[in-house]
Amino acid sequence: MEKIVRFCFTLLLLTLLTKGIWSCGLNNITIGTIRSGVVIKGMPEWNVVVVNNCDCPMQNLVLSCNDFQTTEPVDPTLFKPLGNNQCSVNNGNAIKGKDTVKFSYAWDPPFFLRPTSVNASC
Repeated sequence: MEKIVRFCFTLLLLTLLTKGIWSCGLNNITIGTIRSGVVIKGMPEWNVVVVNNCDCPMQNLVLSCNDFQTTEPVDPTLFKPLGNNQCSVNNGNAIKGKDTVKFSYAWDPPFFLRPTSVNASC
């Protein structure tokens, strides 16, 4: 009986530990946008931070970016419109666990950016 209890406890512990590793996805992506205070060609500049809150690398991150425009060039390896109101982050490359991608753009009003797809590499 003790072996069965020990086995069940071990199985439960492993399930709880691996659940956190294998459950990475859209809910683990946080996007923060804050006004920088700079004005570029009459438009306020916005600093964006995309955070991978998971321990695992995430790649092929795509955000909704409806009608995205900017008066300030954005490095396309960090943030690039793909068409169809979708934008690629980090050129599709992996964002390490607990790491960030940062970029800025200038427009008014700011764009509502939200993750629509991502692949976890666990």
